[in-house]
Amino acid sequence: MQAFSLHGEQEFNPRRHVEKILGRVADGDVTVACWEPGQISPYHSHPEATEIYFCFEGGGVMRTPEASVPVTPGAFVVHPPGEFHEYENGAQRTLQMIGIQWHIGVGEKDLQT
Repeated sequence: MQAFSLHGEQEFNPRRHVEKILGRVADGDVTVACWEPGQISPYHSHPEATEIYFCFEGGGVMRTPEASVPVTPGAFVVHPPGEFHEYENGAQRTLQMIGIQWHIGVGEKDLQT
């Protein structure tokens, strides 16, 4: 078992969002992501992995080619393998947990456009 304090692990940077790997589980990892107001992630995908975002505090908008959805505290978004996505933070700091379940041997194959 692994246990973490997201508030204890949070780190914010005014120049870019911060993703900090807290632990590794099998072929995946668990990450805390911290966003300042207005920060936007790179538009990217994980070709052979599922990515899950869970919002604890703050919020913004998650975009894919098919839709845009609001992300608010308590909400989570699941991206299937290969789905391009980006997150745009709202007007306040946001604290998210990201769980990525890698499929065998693909951690290095992330794509950005």
